[in-house]
Amino acid sequence: MTMTMGQMVIHLTKGIDTPDTSVDLLDPELRNTEIQGIVTAFCASQYVIEQAISLGANFIITHEGIYYSHHEMRECLLHDPVYLHKSRLVADSGVGIYRFHDTIHRYQPDGVMVGLLQALDWHPYVVKQQPSSAILTIPAMQVKEIAEYIKAKLHIRYVRVAGEVSMPCERVGILVGYRGGGELAIPLFLHEHVDLIIAGEGPEWETPEYVKDAVYQGKNKALIMLGHAESEVPGMKYLADTLSTQFPMLPVYFVEDRPVFQIL
Repeated sequence: MTMTMGQMVIHLTKGIDTPDTSVDLLDPELRNTEIQGIVTAFCASQYVIEQAISLGANFIITHEGIYYSHHEMRECLLHDPVYLHKSRLVADSGVGIYRFHDTIHRYQPDGVMVGLLQALDWHPYVVKQQPSSAILTIPAMQVKEIAEYIKAKLHIRYVRVAGEVSMPCERVGILVGYRGGGELAIPLFLHEHVDLIIAGEGPEWETPEYVKDAVYQGKNKALIMLGHAESEVPGMKYLADTLSTQFPMLPVYFVEDRPVFQIL
């Protein structure tokens, strides 16, 4: 049995209503190309593309964009040597790249959230799934203990914490990716009565400043920021595992990239 890139996109998006402005795009000229192998990744970096080529995979499913902006506006990059080098590699290799962002976040529950919860072994503690967050009641732990637990389970070197690190927590709100801003995160403290928010990233002057003021006022609140990639990588690994089960005739690989930042 063979499958084309277009057929895979239809499978991934079946039953999901995505907006007209969705960034989930595949080059139309590649829709009828037969898939030789699949790589899933958080971001289609040059490293990931080269790994796909070396694995004999000609279809990359990436969560974030290829060319350094959400809507892939390339006008400012047309003469940039980094962009030209990478775009030549993509063109010469014949690899198809499908961005799988809006759709997976519209799965019910959010497919990226499912991957993170499974990686943390916290899916049994979910008490409420919302479109942009999950609410959990976990066994009581201090903030610093939760931070160490997360680092160990996700194999990451650091997290950033706002609030009192010795504060005990049970009620936790989790938001993946760029959902840690005040508009989505702060209401969870009031309406969901969470002690702690765990998020990917967001503006540093919003939720972190709220938590700082709350603690100064004597209110027990805390925030752990994982990093954008660190919160969403497990979702793309979960996707690879799912596709391997659904399509055993296709080689499917998850490629984990190197961390973006160095800690000095």
